[in-house]
Amino acid sequence: MINQVNTEIKNVTKRLINIKRTLHANPELSNLEEETMAFIAGILETLGLDVTMNFGGFGVVGTLRGKKPGKTIAIRADMDALPITETKDTAYKSKNHGIMHACGHDAHMTVVIGAAMVLSKIADKLKGNVKFIFQPCEEAVCGANRMISEGVMKKPDIDAIMGLHVLPSMKTGTIGIKYGTMMAAADKLDIIIKGKSGHAAQPHKTVDTILVAAMVINAIHQIVSRRIDPLTPAIISIGMINGGTAPNIIADRVALKGTVRSLTEDVRDSISKTIETVVNGVTQAMGAGYEYSFEKGSPPLKNDDKMVDLLKITAEKALGKKNVSIIDEPTMGGEDFSMFLKEAPGVFFRLGSGNEKKDTHHPLHNNMFDVDEDAIAVGVKVMVMSALNFLEGKQS
Repeated sequence: MINQVNTEIKNVTKRLINIKRTLHANPELSNLEEETMAFIAGILETLGLDVTMNFGGFGVVGTLRGKKPGKTIAIRADMDALPITETKDTAYKSKNHGIMHACGHDAHMTVVIGAAMVLSKIADKLKGNVKFIFQPCEEAVCGANRMISEGVMKKPDIDAIMGLHVLPSMKTGTIGIKYGTMMAAADKLDIIIKGKSGHAAQPHKTVDTILVAAMVINAIHQIVSRRIDPLTPAIISIGMINGGTAPNIIADRVALKGTVRSLTEDVRDSISKTIETVVNGVTQAMGAGYEYSFEKGSPPLKNDDKMVDLLKITAEKALGKKNVSIIDEPTMGGEDFSMFLKEAPGVFFRLGSGNEKKDTHHPLHNNMFDVDEDAIAVGVKVMVMSALNFLEGKQS
């Protein structure tokens, strides 16, 4: 079977590179992926898949039904781009100013399309079904939840799921796998400080919300170092501050926005409550008021050990043991693939895409980011062989 898979991958590689370049040149932001949806759906329909559009927004689901009965495995890719102006000059540079695929979602979609192309060629040998899930709105952490609520895990019921993310710090031709918790929960924090405006020359007649906000920020940043077990990773970051209208006016309102990242649900809940306790204490002491909102985003991403075993064994045979590495520590980045893992056992892995000679070693979310296109075939091979082994019952 692997020889046929290798042949099919070789046959479609050139087309896949063109697909990746088309996707890269036409990026769309979260909740605006309409043209991307139509482009993907058109390809999947030519492969004979059952295709559903507008799933969870502008998501696409293609189902490949094997000739033999069996389980169903899903392979997921994210679709949205980022509000970043691309500076790398390539023939496929973004045509949409201020928007680019700076996180590799163009490559993720291409890998999953490639898996659909290869598996559709051997559908007569397929024992079970494969669902190809193209999820919108990953960057804004809303797409996975919407697709799940609209029934993406049903009809047919998904027994396992796989996903991947390119990583420029890993060399092309390699993958990284992680047992257990791989990524952090990523939650949103909103605080509004309310005070009393007035003249900058008479601050004693005001409640200076900028001063209060500064004290709140300082106090919040001491939570991790003084209220959380230092052996339990957590991060609080205030990324946005908005307040004031003129340099000689004391502001009566300041808005703070940030993120909170943690690896366990206990710490996640504890931080939320502690932040509000701190905000309440500081504002009360300064005579100010506040509004507080803590919005839970994606939970910690925790891989299923049996699915990691399956992927590891498969990838070592397909790529060679030296090209499969075990990731020891989780990262504090968030990924809403974790929501699918709440519904079915699965595995998320890193696909090496770094190549200094091709200038594809720039970090994620960077305006020079790009993917070594040789990584696409590697991702397709791992996905296809892992899906086949799962459907054949080779889970360990």
